[in-house]
Amino acid sequence: MKFLVTGGAGFIGSNIIEYLLDQKHEVVAFDNFSTGLRHNVKPFYDYDSFRLVEGDLRDLDTCREACEGVEYVLHQGALGSVPRSIAHPITTNDNNVNGTLNIFIAARDTGVKRVVFASSSSVYGNSKTLPKVETMRPYPISPYAASKNICEMYGRIFYEIYGIEIIGLRYFNVFGRRQDPNSAYAAVIPIFVKKLINNEQPTIFGDGHQSRDFSYVDNVIQANMLACQADKSACGTVYNVACGERTELLDIYKKLCQLLDKDIEPKFSQPRAGDVTHSLADISKAKEHLGYEPRYNVFTGLELAIDWYKENAPLWL
Repeated sequence: MKFLVTGGAGFIGSNIIEYLLDQKHEVVAFDNFSTGLRHNVKPFYDYDSFRLVEGDLRDLDTCREACEGVEYVLHQGALGSVPRSIAHPITTNDNNVNGTLNIFIAARDTGVKRVVFASSSSVYGNSKTLPKVETMRPYPISPYAASKNICEMYGRIFYEIYGIEIIGLRYFNVFGRRQDPNSAYAAVIPIFVKKLINNEQPTIFGDGHQSRDFSYVDNVIQANMLACQADKSACGTVYNVACGERTELLDIYKKLCQLLDKDIEPKFSQPRAGDVTHSLADISKAKEHLGYEPRYNVFTGLELAIDWYKENAPLWL
C-alpha cells in the first residue's frame, strides 16, 4: 500500500513513517521543515520505497502532487502548541485549518481511499467533566484547539458531501522517541528529560497536580493503522486516542527522576493561559469501532522513551 504522511519530519509523523517502511509499504513524506527536523527523515533516504515532498500544506497544488497515486493519507502536519497559537493565532489558523482543508480537497481530487487526520484532546476545553467523551460539546479555549475543532467539522462535512472516507483521531498528550525538547514550545516530558539529564531544575506551571491522559507514541501508530483498516461505517467522525488513565505531572516528574537517577526539586510557576487542568479520555468508542486497545501505559512508555533519549542524547539533549 502507498501512504502519504504529512508532517513526516515531525515527532509523530516520523515514527509513523518508520513503522510503515518496516512493514514494507511505500511512503511519501510531506513537510516544510518549519518545525519538523531533517534528521528525523534522514534514515529513510536509504529506502527505495520512500519519497520526500518538501512543500507547504498551505499550497493546494503541492498537496495535490503529494496525494497522487496515494491510497491512504495520514495527516499529522500542523503547527502545534497552545502557547504558540496564543502568540500567533493567524499563522496557526493558516497552517492547521487551511492546510487541512487543502489536504481534504487534494485527497478528493486525486482519488485517495481514506484520510486519517490528527485532532487533539484540547477541543474539549477545560470542562470539569471526566472522562472526555466524543459526544461532549467541544469548548476550545485556545486558537490551537479551535483550529483542530474546525478541522473535525470539515472532516465530517467532506465525508457527508463528497463521500471521502475521513477519520479524525483526538490525541491525548502523546510522548515518546523523537519528541523534540529544544523547541520554544516543547512538550512537558521532553523538557523535563532534558533538564534532568543536564542537572538543571525544571519548571512546572501550576501546582503539579494537574493531570493528563498521556499516550506513548506507539499507541498512536496503532490507532492510525486501525483507522485505515476500519469499516467505512467508522468514517465521518472522531475518536479519542489515549490510555484511559490520568496521571499527575508530579507523578510523571517523580518517575523521570527515578529513571534518570536524579534528585532535583522542580520549581513552580503560574499556570499558562490556555492550559487545561485535567484531561482523561473515554476510549470505548475507539475500542468498539476501530479495535483500538492501548499496548503501553504511561510508565511503560516513559521507560522506553528514556532509553531512547539516553541512546540519542548527543543529538537531542
